[in-house]
Amino acid sequence: MWLAAALPGAAQVGGLGSLLVSGWAAVACAGAARRHPATLRRFWTLLAATMGLAVLGQACWALRRLTGDELPYLPLVAAAFTAGIVTGTAALLSALTAPRSRVGRARIVLDGVIVGLALVPVGWVLLFRDLAPADLADPVRTLGLLYPVLDLVQLTVLVAVIGMTRPVWRPMTLIAGSLAARVVADTAYVALVARGDYVAGHLVDACWPVSYLLIVVATRYPPPPARPDPDDTTDAPLPPWWQVALPYLPVGGAIVAVVLVRQPTGQTPHLLFVCMMALLAALAVRQGLAATQNLRLVARLRRLAYTDQLTGLPNRLMFTRRLRQALRAEGPVAVLMLDLDGFKQVNDRFGHAAGDSLLTSLAARMRDAVAGDGVIARLGGDEFAVLVDGSPPVVPERLAERLLDALRPSDGEEHAGVHPSASIGIAQYGPQHASHTDLLRDADIAMYAAKEAGKSAYRVCTPQLREAAVSRAELIADLRRAVDEGQLHLEFQPIVDLATGAVRSAEALVRWRHPRLGLLSPARFLPLAEETGLIVQIDRWVIHEACRAAAAWRDRPAEATVAVNIAAAHLRRPDLIATVTAATAAAGLAPRMLTLELTESALIDGSEAVLERLRQLRELGIRISIDDFGTGYSSLSYLHRIPATELKIDRSFVARLDLDDDRAYATVEMVTRLAGAFDLSVVAEGVETERQHAAVAAIGCVHGQGYRYGRPGGLMQLNPARIRKIA
Repeated sequence: MWLAAALPGAAQVGGLGSLLVSGWAAVACAGAARRHPATLRRFWTLLAATMGLAVLGQACWALRRLTGDELPYLPLVAAAFTAGIVTGTAALLSALTAPRSRVGRARIVLDGVIVGLALVPVGWVLLFRDLAPADLADPVRTLGLLYPVLDLVQLTVLVAVIGMTRPVWRPMTLIAGSLAARVVADTAYVALVARGDYVAGHLVDACWPVSYLLIVVATRYPPPPARPDPDDTTDAPLPPWWQVALPYLPVGGAIVAVVLVRQPTGQTPHLLFVCMMALLAALAVRQGLAATQNLRLVARLRRLAYTDQLTGLPNRLMFTRRLRQALRAEGPVAVLMLDLDGFKQVNDRFGHAAGDSLLTSLAARMRDAVAGDGVIARLGGDEFAVLVDGSPPVVPERLAERLLDALRPSDGEEHAGVHPSASIGIAQYGPQHASHTDLLRDADIAMYAAKEAGKSAYRVCTPQLREAAVSRAELIADLRRAVDEGQLHLEFQPIVDLATGAVRSAEALVRWRHPRLGLLSPARFLPLAEETGLIVQIDRWVIHEACRAAAAWRDRPAEATVAVNIAAAHLRRPDLIATVTAATAAAGLAPRMLTLELTESALIDGSEAVLERLRQLRELGIRISIDDFGTGYSSLSYLHRIPATELKIDRSFVARLDLDDDRAYATVEMVTRLAGAFDLSVVAEGVETERQHAAVAAIGCVHGQGYRYGRPGGLMQLNPARIRKIA
């Protein structure tokens, strides 16, 4: 207001105001450096140093004005302001959003230098074009043009540092406003000096204290909530075109300006010539840095494309590429396919973080075991592969043994489900392999054969295994059509009262009448159904058919029920309750007449949602039976949590009763007493002989199931009188 009104002493007021506000800004920045966390301390300290240099420059400026010099220009003032530009730029480069690499920082500084140098000819045209050559000889007039240029360098650096970070930290916006005010002040000052119109106390002098005041306001804001990583561009959006082109846009204007300011003699002023040479040098260095960054980016993308990020091993893409190269070399080639056994249990029980840690550890062991005899890669999940080639190649079987030895747990690692073993399949290149996909297919076939052999083993692919795999694939394809074409049917096996022989229940057992292979047992096709996800569709059909058949069972005793086995995959589905209620309602069967049999392995993987689903089924009246009890992860805690109504003793314990096995007898007796303590009924499975019948009856089992009482068959075989006679 004092300067606008042109009151007396305007020059002194302007100088004193700039001095006081710059000092205030220096103190405020020093206070922010103490208050803010260590990550921002360097930023505010350098800004405090910048404001301190501004205080020095303003003090010299004010001192000269007090002595009566209207156009103060001292080397000390120039040095102070120039040093302030350096420390201010260093402060911006230490901001949280600035690049951490030296190349990134150098690129940003060069962008600023290019913008600043490119605008020198433009400024020359706008400010000095109409001046006489004698006026241009005054260094105060010509060199003063560098002040706004340096301001623009800083402003460009600030724009690049902020980048695409959203939201922008408010102090950075205020600092940008401060730099813009300084650009206006220095540009207006140079223009006035060039025309000889500047006098101390001009209104433009108010722009400098405004610039410092914005810095003071910036120190009042708290630090950002989290530190962004400027070098992490995973989720960062692409920068707009103008930000990429920012350092190059003013270059065209600079070329035009140089043409316009050529002197009558055809020469270009020396200052412009030097600036253009410096601009060309900066552009060359900038392009060199860009080329270097591009090469590093290409190398990084190559690593990302061909490397597994978790284990550091080659990935599937790299393995396939190396395999193709090895096959083109026409040398001996072998592939080992590895799949970790039981790894899913680690993720389910301990979480994916524990699973990732285990994968990393096992990958390191396998890498050491392979050493220089092959290339190991992670194909995905818990599946790995090893490529063996070279001359002479290592024997694949020996390498498989080394891998199995490396995966065996050491002392202190024997925890259930924590340290899985591996199943390994081996395929050696031969005339039957038309491409790398055939070789990988054979290795995969052999790996599944190793799993079926008991896991923690290796198998070599043979013509017999290959033929069996083809048959297996054909059987899966046929199974997909079995339900729709009515090839499945149910057989029922009675569950009887051991004391009277009366039928108390019947278990529904699914069979497959294959059009080419004949009648197939569940053991032949249900594992395939579980692997392919068809088990849920088959389960639904079995539930509906069992309820319909039970409702039509004319000679059924009043309390007899029908039992249906439920797969673990179906148990985890939220639509299980809807399936069961729809089946009983459609058949007109009371819910209490249906029993769902669940294996222990299915229950052990159950979450709270699964347990709540079982509780809802019990509330509807559906009975819950734990099948094959004693063979899974038997635990008293699960009997407390699961709303079961029945335990079925596994046939493996009943079968040993014929051998006078005291442990088997004690096991059956213990389970019977345990069931009584939990108010659960007991069914002894697999009773086939008179001796087994007598033993389970003597122990106190109430119900029995097995060939002793009846083989699976149609409903007509569930004749209570016939079964009672047999009993």
